[in-house]
Amino acid sequence: MREIVFDTETTGLSFSGGDRLVEIGCVEIVNRVETGRTFHAYFNPDRAMPAEAFAVHGLSDAFLSDKPRFAERVEELLDFIGDAPLVAHNAGFDFGFINGELKQHGWPPVDMARMVDTLTIARSKHPGAKHTLDALCSRYGIDRSHRVLHGALLDAQLLAQVYVELMGGRQIGLGLVSEVAVAETAAPVRMAIASVVRPARVFVVSDEELAAHAAFLERVKNPIWGSDASA
Repeated sequence: MREIVFDTETTGLSFSGGDRLVEIGCVEIVNRVETGRTFHAYFNPDRAMPAEAFAVHGLSDAFLSDKPRFAERVEELLDFIGDAPLVAHNAGFDFGFINGELKQHGWPPVDMARMVDTLTIARSKHPGAKHTLDALCSRYGIDRSHRVLHGALLDAQLLAQVYVELMGGRQIGLGLVSEVAVAETAAPVRMAIASVVRPARVFVVSDEELAAHAAFLERVKNPIWGSDASA
């Protein structure tokens, strides 16, 4: 199954309050394995970056000033995500900004039924624990040493690994299933082979073969088998 794990960075917490999407990173996974395909884009929000948001992701007004607007890359984004389920941490926040941008530029919103929220999954699987991306990386032994600031693509790559662990790990549906299938199909074959009883083969010795054998014995000194060997 194809799924897209993604993350966003924004100018703040509320699209309806005037905040905008400034970065998105998407990672493709198929059957819970990363394929290596990604989509990544920065967007010019056409507004100033608040200091609080800059402290989180480090995306400045100067850096974003020459980046494309969301509308310029929306078709690439939609082509990449296709109709796959969309996995995010605290997914309602990310969906709010994506759908806000889509609606503002005349595109239909992404169906919320496609949303997979790893925060909800983590809370269900590990009640009472910390559920931040950093905490989940620590829980599952995922290296995040290169994560200094938030970054949409980097966070999506880390989240893809966390998501796989939350769902049971990569081994599900792969080696274990195939080994069971082989065992189940191989056992009847072995039983069938063991149940086949073949009749004993009968070898008839010709007169010529008997004469040749007698001549060979005459050339052997003190053979261990004598003339009564066939008795």
